[in-house]
Amino acid sequence: MLSHRAIWEALDSLADRHGLSASGLAKLAGLDATAFNPSKRVSKDGRERWPSTESIAKVLEATSENFDSLLSGGLNYSQSAAASRAVPLLGFAQAGSGGYFDAAGFPAGQGWDEVRFPGLGDGTAYALEVTGESMQPLYRDGDYIIVSPTEQLRRGDRVVARTQEGEVMAKILHRRTEKQIELHSINPDHPPRIFKPEEIDWIARILWASQ
Repeated sequence: MLSHRAIWEALDSLADRHGLSASGLAKLAGLDATAFNPSKRVSKDGRERWPSTESIAKVLEATSENFDSLLSGGLNYSQSAAASRAVPLLGFAQAGSGGYFDAAGFPAGQGWDEVRFPGLGDGTAYALEVTGESMQPLYRDGDYIIVSPTEQLRRGDRVVARTQEGEVMAKILHRRTEKQIELHSINPDHPPRIFKPEEIDWIARILWASQ
């Protein structure tokens, strides 16, 4: 029986075989760049969303594959398929601008580049390119930070946070309650920051960084 998870894994596997992210596959097929975003696969009330048959047909035509190869890729999804994945890439400065993220903190809209990373199994992850010296000594100018909007957050995690005003920062999650969010700086020259929860647009955990 074809499951919701299997069909989305099949599309992810198909994208990976062609060196694309889910967004790249959608664009190749002439669809909206966000059509296959992980945030679009489940509605806010928890209902599963399936790709339309029209969308699947356009993907198969664009990649010159057939339905059998699509299903075999998804139903036999393995670590080798995720050994090297193309993920969306955006500069830190751009991340503060509007239109690059949806309400849940997932990549959205146009203007994203792509970069490949080995051993990355999180299909929702994306990359941010560090600019400047404010995040030294851990992150230097030109480093890539791999970020996951779905990973559970714990005290002490290194995170990327975006405020409602559009400020994007890499911090350490020190404390998070119903009344405030306390973020400590990676660079000791910068003081901690304290926000009300409603002042934060989203927070995502940093999984890995190039060094």
